[in-house]
Amino acid sequence: MRSSLVGTRLAVRASHVVIVAVALSIAALMVPAGSASAGSASAPSASVQTSIEIGKTSTGDPVFLETKSVKRANGIVTAAVRARFAKPTKASMGDLYASRTIAMFDCAKQLVAIKENWYYLDQAGKKIGNHKVVGIPGYGPAFKGSVPDVALRHLCAAK
Repeated sequence: MRSSLVGTRLAVRASHVVIVAVALSIAALMVPAGSASAGSASAPSASVQTSIEIGKTSTGDPVFLETKSVKRANGIVTAAVRARFAKPTKASMGDLYASRTIAMFDCAKQLVAIKENWYYLDQAGKKIGNHKVVGIPGYGPAFKGSVPDVALRHLCAAK
């Protein structure tokens, strides 16, 4: 389990550092959902969801919000966000082209807790290279310019 996290940590782009930091801090609590085989449909494909572009990471990766996934309760916003990598990221399972993350955003405290991650081997978001479910999500800060930071700023903006 730990060795797969280390491999993931080395392969993840700098814009996704918070995801890895949260995952490593609770590595003992992570429950692998099983690396889905390529082409598996265990996660909704990117093309199925209605999404809007909400910004770009510090590395220029566009970030999208799946609009139908947004749920607000008790000051916490839960939503699914996706990113298409401007340049593919090298990983042991192949080049990663996109990601999808379900996270909880605490707007009052400006903290993020990752619930689930997918990394895709294609731009369309159909070939899953890696899928992780966090057993007990823990809140932490979103690093400036990361996917969670872009989502936090968008979802928690005063309206």
